[in-house]
Amino acid sequence: MTETAAVAVQAQTEPEKRLIVEQGLEARVAAVVEPVIEQLGYRLVRVRVSAMNGTTLQIMAERPDGTMTVEDCETISRGLSPVLDVDDPMDRAYHLEISSPGIDRPLVRRGDFQSWAGHLLKLETNRLLSGRKRFRGRVTAVEGDTIHLARDGVAGDEEAVAEIPLDAVAEARLILTDELIQASLKADKLARRARGQVVEDDAGEDADASH
Repeated sequence: MTETAAVAVQAQTEPEKRLIVEQGLEARVAAVVEPVIEQLGYRLVRVRVSAMNGTTLQIMAERPDGTMTVEDCETISRGLSPVLDVDDPMDRAYHLEISSPGIDRPLVRRGDFQSWAGHLLKLETNRLLSGRKRFRGRVTAVEGDTIHLARDGVAGDEEAVAEIPLDAVAEARLILTDELIQASLKADKLARRARGQVVEDDAGEDADASH
């Protein structure tokens, strides 16, 4: 295999890195769980620690095609539980929740902004851009390291299109609309058919385990 071919194969097999990552305790948890999730054939979306049910550790993940079933959640839960018990990144008792990103999902990778271009989203930056840090609109293109966002509800002489560097994105999430629901359902069905699965409604999307 030539060096060029080897690089191409590596690019195809290695998961795309997240642009938006955790800090502090959540970062320590992510460092433990992300390699395991990837070995199982999934992608980490987000780690969040909340005060729900005492303390809840929510790990949001998905298949590379963006789908996620209750069986997938259970697979990840079984794979992570022993690893979390051994590495023990949490400093207190907690409830483990494995979940799918949902329809109004967070966007954490460059490819997410490309896949969901044209759909309404809200975005917050880690620094001021044209005097603001919060934006709402639709991605029209992702060129190089820049997102082109057609802003929603622009008034007066405000810029209609914002150019946002990918490294400036602190948080981004799709906004639930009828258009998004239809597009998500269609994408889910196509992904399942591509895997040779019968397309039917799932009974649920979450798998929980107490620790």
